[in-house]
Amino acid sequence: MSLGGEFCIVCGSGPPLYIDRLCESCLRIRHTISQIKERIQYTRCSRSGTIQTDQGWIELNDQELHDLLVQKNLEIHEIAKDVIVDIIAHKIDDRNTRLLIHVEGKIANLPFEDDHETIIRCSNGVSPSASRQAGNYFEATVQLRSIGRKLDDSELKILRDSLSNLIENLPKDPMHFITKEGPVQGGYDVVFGSKGLARSWARELTKKWGGQTKESNKIVGRKDGNDVTRLTIVYRKPAFDVGDVLLWRSEYFRVYAWLPNGVTLLKISQNHRIGASWRDLENAQVMSKVSEHVIVTPLNVDSQIIEFLDERDWKTKMVQLPWDWDNSREKVELAYIVDEWISLPRLTSQGDIQNHLLDGKDIEG
Repeated sequence: MSLGGEFCIVCGSGPPLYIDRLCESCLRIRHTISQIKERIQYTRCSRSGTIQTDQGWIELNDQELHDLLVQKNLEIHEIAKDVIVDIIAHKIDDRNTRLLIHVEGKIANLPFEDDHETIIRCSNGVSPSASRQAGNYFEATVQLRSIGRKLDDSELKILRDSLSNLIENLPKDPMHFITKEGPVQGGYDVVFGSKGLARSWARELTKKWGGQTKESNKIVGRKDGNDVTRLTIVYRKPAFDVGDVLLWRSEYFRVYAWLPNGVTLLKISQNHRIGASWRDLENAQVMSKVSEHVIVTPLNVDSQIIEFLDERDWKTKMVQLPWDWDNSREKVELAYIVDEWISLPRLTSQGDIQNHLLDGKDIEG
């Protein structure tokens, strides 16, 4: 070693030197690329199986849990680069799992690697949402009703299934639980642990099946200086669906689409669309449900009339062509109203109806 030259501050060796003026041997003795505790504790909800994390109680599979615990507890050297971590898990019992952790990377461009063995141990707990669910906690109630009639079982099943689909497609939330539900006089009630979920379902109902919703809040206490309220949403489903035929103002209309405060109606006899509010339709009468309509293939077609085979009595009948008929069509939708068949204009985004409606003509509001 030349006089005044650089040397390792621990052993006196000459260059090359690295961080803290250490040679490679001393650097490896004093520095490791990683370290982790020998035992790591975590908490799992005994009711829901969710894991307590810094982001709340969430669902995790075993691999996600192991990755999260290692990421949170593994300390990596502050100047390490190109770090790779591999984890191998060996389950000991229901509460304990052994993790074998291999870490490799670079410090001062020198390759480093460590191998660790740690035990992760599960403690039982109860998440706030599970505690609330067990205590019949609820924030909101959605009441399913109909306008001027009773909802039948098939309708209730369709509406209830839409809630299951909604929950399945929403981001996971421990508060998205149903406290209780069941039929009541005049309809069906669903009690929710979350106001947000209740409102989301109400929006879904009006979007798909029209109708009206009405909200009310009841103060049930105070917490941290704020009122604690419970929400009730009454959803009233119309007596008709898109495609049904209504008698309104002495004329026949098809229900064309839902509006925020009513429906769009399409005149059966001509290309004419009109918007009507729920109040306007209080006296409307359902003459034919879309589920009762039939699709027929004409036997003969002239300029105004088609002939078709009525499968109810196997006789040939005649009916006037719908106003949107063209020679490219092969089938006609019919409704049986007051002892006679009536042909219906199509309700399709590719059909003539939609094209006529989009030009903005013959529309009333």
